[in-house]
Amino acid sequence: MIIVDTALAKREDAGRPIRVGVIGAGYMGRGMVLTIIQSVTGMRVSAIYNRTLATAATAYEQSGVDSPEHVTSVAALEAAIDAGRPAIADDPMLLCEAGNIDCIVEATGEVEFGAQVTLRAIEHGKHVVLLNAELDAVVGPILKRYADQQGVTITNCDGDQPGVVMNLYRWVKSIGYEPLMCGNIKGLQDNYRTPATQQAFADRVKQKPKMITSFADGTKISMEMVVVANATGFKVGARGMHGPECKHVTEAPELFDLDAMRNGGLVDYILGAEPGPGVFVLGYNENPILQQYANYLKMGDGPLYTFYVPYHLPHLETPLTVARAVLFEDAAAAPLAGPIADVLTVAKTNLTAGTSIDGIGGYHCFGSIDNYTTSVSLNALPMSLSEGCVLKRDIAQDTVITYDDVDVPEGRLVDRLRAEQCQAFG
Repeated sequence: MIIVDTALAKREDAGRPIRVGVIGAGYMGRGMVLTIIQSVTGMRVSAIYNRTLATAATAYEQSGVDSPEHVTSVAALEAAIDAGRPAIADDPMLLCEAGNIDCIVEATGEVEFGAQVTLRAIEHGKHVVLLNAELDAVVGPILKRYADQQGVTITNCDGDQPGVVMNLYRWVKSIGYEPLMCGNIKGLQDNYRTPATQQAFADRVKQKPKMITSFADGTKISMEMVVVANATGFKVGARGMHGPECKHVTEAPELFDLDAMRNGGLVDYILGAEPGPGVFVLGYNENPILQQYANYLKMGDGPLYTFYVPYHLPHLETPLTVARAVLFEDAAAAPLAGPIADVLTVAKTNLTAGTSIDGIGGYHCFGSIDNYTTSVSLNALPMSLSEGCVLKRDIAQDTVITYDDVDVPEGRLVDRLRAEQCQAFG
């Protein structure tokens, strides 16, 4: 971060600001646009895509930029960018193909659409920042392979839990501690929440009920911790993770089995702890002299120590990820290689044959993290691919849904990418 602000200032002084294309002007997308326009030197929001053009325009207007230009071709978009005119489009591929956009931020959270946009952007030499754990969790490793082949960076974002965890993980390693657990701090976990139960809260915070449901029913945290698992090689100790309750994050070292953590590392979470919502890393160092220093600095007796960040601020920190990717080819969170963990589709209620699954944050299913080897052995249907799948048979509540149980919609790019990923990594 300290390097990033100086590098951005140099880009501003040189008249070469980073040019960003934003895909999706939802709640977080609009907040990020506001942050870049009003606070980030050396960076420009060159264009915004949204399927509703008025919403794209609103993202500019609430940031103090009036009358963005509606463009309908790559040539028109490139001309607007060269002239310094803010642009909006209802075709996302214009942003992916424009030669003078440096980085695409995919902020829709949509899986199939996000896959199409991300792959097109990579093919046209764009760095990609994902505000889309749902996509990253299911085909992140194969998208990373495509990005490597094109010489560009794909990354999850600073400010969202995976990016915050990974920044902390790297920092803990850099000061001489061995990370043994990457964790999330949750205030609520109820697998059976639905859009109906979450409607009032969604209205209060101006979010979509399905999105809020995915936070409450365990799906979102499963997606996020798969991203972390794939970026660290850490595995899952139990389906859905353990998630013990505690009052403060500093209690975490006493809540997990040390031997299990020392066997390659784990991802997990704690429930109801302060300070939330944040993240933590448990770091290990048994050097007696360093333990004396840690005790003096009120870190505890060790040898396992809690390091934590008490907040996550995606709309404020995503621009830092853009700068890291473009200026330093550095990812906040990206797969090491093949998949380590997966998000299984689990029936939220008794389901009948012929049901078309309503996907993430719906009434039918919740997502539950497990190790990738387990997912493969079960032939489990990934939660990110569940929407639109039609059940061939009745499914009881709490049953893992497999590919054998469903007919998958035809023609989806994300299914092809998933198949490529399985072929590439086993």
